[in-house]
Parts: sequence; structure tokens; C-alpha cells
Amino acid sequence: MNTTLHQENVRNFLRHDMDELVKSASNVIAPFGPINKFGARTPWSGLEDRSFEQVARKLKDICDVEIYPNDSVIQSAWNRGEINQDLLESRLRHWLDLQDLEISRDVAEQFCWATLMQEERPSNVVNDPKLKSLAKKLSHFKFQMTETYSVRTYSQRLELLGGARVAHDLNRHMIKWCKLFLDESQAVWSMPNRKEGFYQAWRRIARHDPALNRMTRKQISTLPKDADHALKEALQLLEVPYEEIQGYLEAHLLALPGWAGMLLWRSQHRAEERSLLSDYLAIRLSLELILVKPFLHLTEQRSEDKVVLEPLIASWVHFGNLPIGAWPELSSAEQKARLILAFRFDKIVRNQLWLEAWEMTYEDQLKKMITSKQMTEVESVKPIAAQFAFCIDVRSELFRRKLEKAGPFATFGTAGFFGLPIETNELGCMHGHSSLPVMKKPQFKIKEYLPELELKQYEEREQTDYSISSMFKSMKNNMLASLVLPEVSGPWLSLQTLARSIAPRTSGRVFRKIRKTWLRKPSTELSLDHVHTSDTELPIGFTGEQKVYYARQALKMMGLTDHFSPLVVICGHGSQSTNNPYASSLDCGACGGASSGFNARVLATLCNLQTVRRALADEGISIPKETVFVAAEHITTLDELHWLYVPELSDAAEKSFRLVEKTMPKVSEEANAERILKLPNINSSHKNPKREAERLAEDWSEIRPEWGLARNASFIIGDRELTKECNLNERSFLHNYNWKKDLNGDLLAAIIAGPGTVAQWINLQYYASTVAPHYYGSGSKTTQTVTSGIGVMQGNSSDLLTGLPWQSVMQSDQEAYHAPLRLLVVIQAPNKYVKRLLDHDKAFHQKVHNGWIRLASIDPEGNWISWS
Repeated sequence: MNTTLHQENVRNFLRHDMDELVKSASNVIAPFGPINKFGARTPWSGLEDRSFEQVARKLKDICDVEIYPNDSVIQSAWNRGEINQDLLESRLRHWLDLQDLEISRDVAEQFCWATLMQEERPSNVVNDPKLKSLAKKLSHFKFQMTETYSVRTYSQRLELLGGARVAHDLNRHMIKWCKLFLDESQAVWSMPNRKEGFYQAWRRIARHDPALNRMTRKQISTLPKDADHALKEALQLLEVPYEEIQGYLEAHLLALPGWAGMLLWRSQHRAEERSLLSDYLAIRLSLELILVKPFLHLTEQRSEDKVVLEPLIASWVHFGNLPIGAWPELSSAEQKARLILAFRFDKIVRNQLWLEAWEMTYEDQLKKMITSKQMTEVESVKPIAAQFAFCIDVRSELFRRKLEKAGPFATFGTAGFFGLPIETNELGCMHGHSSLPVMKKPQFKIKEYLPELELKQYEEREQTDYSISSMFKSMKNNMLASLVLPEVSGPWLSLQTLARSIAPRTSGRVFRKIRKTWLRKPSTELSLDHVHTSDTELPIGFTGEQKVYYARQALKMMGLTDHFSPLVVICGHGSQSTNNPYASSLDCGACGGASSGFNARVLATLCNLQTVRRALADEGISIPKETVFVAAEHITTLDELHWLYVPELSDAAEKSFRLVEKTMPKVSEEANAERILKLPNINSSHKNPKREAERLAEDWSEIRPEWGLARNASFIIGDRELTKECNLNERSFLHNYNWKKDLNGDLLAAIIAGPGTVAQWINLQYYASTVAPHYYGSGSKTTQTVTSGIGVMQGNSSDLLTGLPWQSVMQSDQEAYHAPLRLLVVIQAPNKYVKRLLDHDKAFHQKVHNGWIRLASIDPEGNWISWS
């Protein structure tokens, strides 16, 4: 590097705030919490200011990751008839309309269509000597390059040039140190000096690491004591140009996005670890500097400086019916025009067109299903015996549909945390859990409690249960005690293993019942009344005004403000599975990866308070005296409804409650019969659906207890009559909304900002885990290793895998079950409501404009309008 430029670079380093650079670079990754608090989130939340295509190109350039569906997934969708050919042709014509090409439109369409529809060209075409000779003759053409993102680290460039495996070794060492530093429960011996920070702890211990050679350990001991200085020094000595610093840091973060994402999450949730990501980068770049020193002056021919013409010519030979011998007959302008078209119509553009056609086909099918129904505002003649508020979760759609057909019941859809920004603290739990969307922070703490005497007796029983498991773990990790452990525990564990393996359904229920009988958990109360706490702690409970506010807001959000039935059931939901690291991914996405039953109980209790009812009545929300709110939990693995909170019922509510209990077995049976057949290897003629669902929930060898939210594709915001009796195949998030009761658009804005964002994050997590399972997914459950008590790896040295396992999105090794479509948001409201939303919510407008979600609306006349 030029000496003057290098000195200027150094001055820029000294002036610039590294914290800001690290913060900007961290947008390429997403913060991911521990797996036991699995909150669905998109891996691209920090990149939505760019178009989906731009991010696709960025990730392809930096880390060779493709985020459009691959040929196999697209071909399967095509074979199933999920992609309409007319719509594919329409997308191709639209793309060509945007291109400024000096070539016949017919020739361009024929070439592009052939390229789309045919298999990849044979590799031997590119290697033809005549083709190479032609490419050399045409090499004088200059191309206007699209935006590129080829900032790679020195270690990555070294490996691309066939040098030492520095990038591989660097990742291997960083995985080891991240595991040690982040460990929460598994390591018997913790990493020393963790309280001093990641960089300091690493610097002290790494100089004694036998996996590093003597010279490397010696250089580590001379590194700066401060992480910030170490990071600046490494960047200076690596001679990274000032304008490429952020890109260089991004490339390092994308090398191990799982571990980096966990560190980012910790830095955001623990005040004492705010600089954790900077520490990580200081360690990584310092170690890279040491490892690549012998190769620091390597050179690399930048791929963006030269377009390789052979593949472009080969495409025209194979797809455009233009033999090599015909090229000299073309004018120079037409030769260049054909090369430019082949260059622009690359793999990313082709897959983008396929995806858009697939998404439009789904939208067209959904449009026909919904708008073909006769719209009516006439109230049902039958009186409603019970009303049920379910989470918008796609798994609720099937249960709601069966429930409404089974009796005089009405259902509503709303976010599963029911608008309660709370941290829950269940009886016997040492720590609370944030029971709200992961992008929000709790404002209140709600505890479950008992009178002192009962609490003491229960805690003694629970402590005994905990002590047994704790003692077992201690003995297992103790060198001498572990020798005796098999003799002590062998008979019991052998019996348990045998029972769980031979009869998982029966044994699981028996073991669960034994533990429940032993604990004998009494009926508990909730700390809903406000208790003053210190400024550093969350307040416990609500004030009187807050109780009214959250009850009112929840009822308005679900669209239940009048015509109350005698029984109103607030339904949280959770899943049930055994020996499943990803159990929390099957619980409520709106409650940070936990069951939403606790929130349901809180809301039902608030709505039964007489003080709350009187205040609501003054505001026009009159809840009849005979109406009683109860709380239940929808177990999605079993399609059962479990009662959580049933207070004293009025006569009318009691009658409705008995009717619900009488109807529920039929609803559960029918829901299971439809849902269970979608799982692989289920034969309806040989298995009882209900018993099979119970087996899947209890079998500790089961890798797919349920499909979860796979195949989710749309978020429908509107009246239940819009989708009632439509079989949406568990693909739609359903949120009640009545635009006539939302004159200023505040409710719609709240739905989009809260539940809408949760639905989008869930959608893109399933999407990412399907299109790039090796990078954004977590591989097969059968080969996963739970590490550090926080997540999973493949084997004993991989990135921390933050996405969904293979079994959550794949039907088989060859066929995807989840359809990777970007979320379609459908709003039932006049056009002016949608325009106002786009004008006021800049983040939502950006997502629609940049292709992260798709938007449609249904106006009062039933017309479907596409906004994206």
C-alpha cells in the first residue's frame, strides 16, 4: 500500500469510533437468544433498508449463500402445479420491460424463456476450445457492473487462492472460545476470568493453548490489553482500506453468524457485556493477523474487474440456438447486446422470477377462495354459546374451523401474548420469562403465588424433585462418583429406557402423572395488584388504570367489544414433545418461545374484575353480568384444549362450559385426523389419529412431533366472516379486524407493528431455514449436539445453529415440505386505510417496497387490490 495512503488510513482509524463501526457491521447478523427461549426472528432484520435482491447478491458475494429457492425446490413446486405458467411469463415480460437492451424483443424473450425452462447447460460447452477462442476475441467489450460486495477477509482470500486453510482454522479456534465463554450449564470447569470480559479472558488463557504453536502463543501474549486498541491495531496491520472496514467486519461476522448472533444478543441483554461483539471481533482479527502474517502481501484478481465471457456465450449456444460459428455474422452491437442480456439474466434473476410467480400463484388461489364467498353482514340466527380468542398462529386455523362447525361457537384471532407486556414468574421458577414478542421489552412482572404455608410445602416437594436430578448431574460430572453411578441408577434408568422405547405413549403419560401426583401443585393466585419495586426492577402487577387499559386494548385488538356470549375463552397455546431441544420453537412465537397460557390466564382474570368491568362500561364496552372469562391452553401437538383458569361460573356460563366440554373430544378427534395425515409415514388406515398424536408427543426418539408453522404464507387481517368455512390448510395467520371501529387507523397500525412483525419474522425464519439450511437452518436433529446449554451444533465444532432443524421444513431428504414464500399480508379495509398505513409506517412501507413482504387488500365492495 502507498505509504501516504497508509498513514492517512491510520489517522482515520484513530479518529473513528470503533463501536459505531461494529454496530453498523452487526446489521448483517441477527441477535439470537438461547434455544430454551427460542424466539422466531428473521436473520435479515438489519438489512431491510435494501431490496431482497440486493441482499441476495450481497450474501452470495460475501459468503456464497443463496437465499432464493434452489432448482430442486422450484421444480417440485412446478410439478405440484403451484406455479402458474402465465404468471411466470408475466414476470419475465415485466423484467424485460425494465431492461434497456439493443436486441429484438422476440429474441430476448425466446432466450430468457428457454433459460428459465431448461436444465442447466452441460459443463463441457464452456470448455470448447472454439468457444474460448471466441471469448478472447470478444474480451474488448466493457460491461456496466451491478453493485458488488466482494470484501473478503485475508483468511478467506488465502483459501480461495488455494493457500493454507487459515479461515477454517480461525473458525475452529473461535468456536472453541465462544463455547467456553458463553457456557451456561454444561461445562464442569468454567472459563477463567470471564467477569473481565471475553477479550481479556481469551488473552489470558489462549497463550497457554496447546492447540496453538509456540510462536502464536508468544504473539498473543504481546497483544494490546484493551480490546478496542487490539481491533484497531489488527485492522491497521492488515492494511484494510478505511472505506472497507465495515465490509471487512461484516465478512468476519458472517463467517460464524450463529456464534456472532448469540454474542450480539448477550450484548443487548446484559449491561456488563455491552462490548461483547467488539471483544469477539478483536479476538478474531488479532488471531487472523497472527495466522496470515506470512501471506500478508498476497494479491488477488478482483472478480468484479472482469466478466468471464465463456459462460455467457455458452448460454446463447445452448439456450439461444446460436452456434459459435454464427457469432461472426452478428454486428458488434448485437454481440455486445446478447452478452449483456446473458450477463444480466443470471441465476439470481431467474430464481427471483420463479419465486415471484410462485408467490403470485398462491395469492391468486387465496384471492379466489376468499372472494368467491358471498359476503354478508347479517348476524347469525343462532345464539353464540361461547366465544374463543385464539392466537393468530397458523395452527389455530384448523382448530378454529373444526370448533365453529361443531357447535354454536365463535372464534377470534389476536396476538398470543394478548397485548400484555409482561414477564411471567411461575410458581417454583427461579427466573422470570419475557412473555411477549422478542422485539419488545416487558414493562411489568406477574408472579404466581400461594399462601405461605402451602408454598412452603410445595417448595419442599419441588426441591426434592430438583435435588434428585441435580445430584444425578453432579455425580455424572464427578470423576469418582461417575464410576458408581451406573450401579446406582442402572436398574431404574434401564426400566425407564425400555418403557419409553417400547410404549412411549403409555409410559410418558404414567411418568408425567407420577410426577404431577408427587408435586400436587395447589391452585394459585396471580400478583395483579401493583407493588412498588426499586427503579432497577420491573414493577409487580398493574395499577387500577393499567388493568383497565390492557383489558380494553386486548378486547379491541381481538374485535370483541359487544355481543358477549355467556362464556369467553381466552386460549393460549403451547406444544408438547419429549427430548426435543427445539421444544420452545413449537410454542407461542408472540411470547418469546413459551406457552401463552399464562398470558391467557392474566387477561381472563383482568376481564372478570368488577372494577375493570365498570370502567369499561363507562367507555361503551358493556360486559353482561352473566358473562365469565376463562383461560385455556391449546396443545398444538395433540389438538386438545386444557383448562387453566375456571372461576365460579354463572348459570348461563356453566351451561356453555358443559357444552364446550361435551363438544371438545369431537373437535380434537377431527382436527387430529386432518392434521396428522400431513406428517410423513402416517398411514390413516392403520393408525388411530388421536393415539398417534399422543405417541408423537411422548416418544423421545421422535424427530418430528408436529409440523409447527411450516407452510405459513399469509397474514389475513379482517373480519372472521371473510375466511370462515374456508380451508386455509393451516397456512394463514388470522387476525380479527373491523375497519368500521377503527376510524383513525390506530388499531390497524398496532396490528401491523406488533403481530404483523411477529408473523413476518416467523415466515422469514422458516423461509431461511428452507432455502439455506446449511447456513440459516440447523441441520438434522439426529446429528445435533446441544452445546454450552444455549444451542445446538452439528458434531462438536460447528457454527451455533440458530435456525430450524431439517425435520421442521423438509418432507424428506429430497423434498421440502415448507413452501418458501415471503409473507402475503391481506388487509380488509378501504384503500385510504392502506394508503394511510403506508404513509405513516415507514418501516412497513420499506418492507413492502423492498420485497420483504407482499401486500394486498380487500375493499368494502370485495375487490382485491395488490399493492406489491
